[in-house]
Amino acid sequence: MDGISGVEMHYYAICKRKLWLFHRGIRFEDDGNERVTAGKIVHENSYSRMDKEFAPDEDIRIDRQAGDVLREIKLTSKMEAADRLQMLYYLYVLKSRGIFRKGLLSYPSERKTIEVLLDEAGEAQVMIAMKNIKRIVSSEIPKFKKLPYCGKCAYKDFCLSGEVEVNGS
Repeated sequence: MDGISGVEMHYYAICKRKLWLFHRGIRFEDDGNERVTAGKIVHENSYSRMDKEFAPDEDIRIDRQAGDVLREIKLTSKMEAADRLQMLYYLYVLKSRGIFRKGLLSYPSERKTIEVLLDEAGEAQVMIAMKNIKRIVSSEIPKFKKLPYCGKCAYKDFCLSGEVEVNGS
């Protein structure tokens, strides 16, 4: 929707700089990052009885679908807020097309599943995020800001290569 992908919605909730880089086609996820590789293994081997990768368009790629239930499979729940925003976005885009679904966030290694339903508050959150994403990706690259998960990020080496850290948000 409006050229925003589910991954970009997720990155928006995690790191504005990563979002900006990803939007411009700068991708480090496929360069052997062990966390990305572990996530792909969990994704491929979980919920195999459900239809894989429901993709109504190029920006939306949902991990699994069974009936009216969409499921995103994640390695850990450490970024649950970002995972939730990504699922809300998928539900929002589908609703705009007259398709109503329920979402589940699944963390197989933790044996944890969280239901996500699109309500008015969720819709408002998605609309604000979409507006902010458009602003961020059309601006200059955000300054580097050290975050708790930078150490495991596929973009770490790029961001730490001579950048000056910016404190605050």
